[in-house]
Amino acid sequence: MRVSARAQAIEPFFVMEIAKAAQTLAATQSSLGKMIHLNIGEPDFKAAPLVQKAAQEAIASGLTQYTHASGTHELREAISNWYLNRWGLNIEPARITVTAGASAALLLSAMALIEEGDEILMPDPSYACNRHFVSVAQGVPTLLPSNAKNKFQLSASQIQSHWNERTRGVLLASPSNPTGTCIDFEELKRIHSFIKARSGITLVDEIYLGLSFGEQEAQSALAIDEEIISINSFSKYFNMTGWRLGWVVTPLELAPTFDRLAQNLFICPSSIAQHAALACFEPSSLDLFEERKAAFKARRDYLVPELKALGFEVPVTPDGAFYCWADCRPLYARLGVDNSWDFTMKLMQECRIALAPGRDFGQHEVEHFVRISIASSLQDLQEAVSRMRQLWSHP
Repeated sequence: MRVSARAQAIEPFFVMEIAKAAQTLAATQSSLGKMIHLNIGEPDFKAAPLVQKAAQEAIASGLTQYTHASGTHELREAISNWYLNRWGLNIEPARITVTAGASAALLLSAMALIEEGDEILMPDPSYACNRHFVSVAQGVPTLLPSNAKNKFQLSASQIQSHWNERTRGVLLASPSNPTGTCIDFEELKRIHSFIKARSGITLVDEIYLGLSFGEQEAQSALAIDEEIISINSFSKYFNMTGWRLGWVVTPLELAPTFDRLAQNLFICPSSIAQHAALACFEPSSLDLFEERKAAFKARRDYLVPELKALGFEVPVTPDGAFYCWADCRPLYARLGVDNSWDFTMKLMQECRIALAPGRDFGQHEVEHFVRISIASSLQDLQEAVSRMRQLWSHP
């Protein structure tokens, strides 16, 4: 059967391929020790107790049927109140479309705003799947090399120099996956000002917004202008990965378009997940999320110096999320490899540590980087450092 060219053009998500290889290795050679998974951005924390309880109560009460395509009014209102109470932003509930995860929000945004041939500028490195959302909408993802000087984010001058008659806008992320860095807020203002003057799109992935570790970085792009489109999620800060629930904030005039697309593509997000997510905004849940955020920061503060001591180069300390973007070239000779894919495979085989090789995240020098997740426990991070130190000590 013929497969569409669109589907053939989508590369595998190599993070998940590594995950499968790690699971197979762990299952077939379990006697050699536990596999430490530092490859996937999934918090080791589970959904908050009140969220779990709310899901059980929703099922028991029969709240399991279709909801409005854009989400329940109660959840959209709760998200709106969160923006007001946490970020000081007045976001009307009508501007919020609740989605089946941030992935659905990105897909809706791409389908609503991108025409065939439209060019969307993105930093290199950036989250692998984001460029595929652009491609599926028949747009052209254009990755611009970024560097440590700009914290692996794009600058206004870089966007200006690459803008042409086909360019439609940008897709940025702050904090970013895979680098964990935040874009400078004043720079983001300059970027949006330039794009708005050309009637373009400023689309910002903010799914790690709640996991910003510095007060300066903890600002939503929505504070700049109502025309910015922001993607968010219950997966990361709210620890609800498998519940598949997210949202997108759009200008009010775009809400009917997003609703119409959601009706056709998804019918609605999970009703049970929506009812459960209301409990995320209870004071005790929010206190718990802040405690967990502090735990992520403590893990970062432990791991970054240890990675440098092991010989990795960490060009920028992450501002948020739960990733370290590390250059492993200084360690190639120790393992007899010359790229991060082979480095990752060797590390997995030799000391049962799974990392994410850089090849997923772009084209500019990514073959020499690995993404290391701090979403695992501090104990796992400590054990991973110990195993690598022991491996390095043997010729």
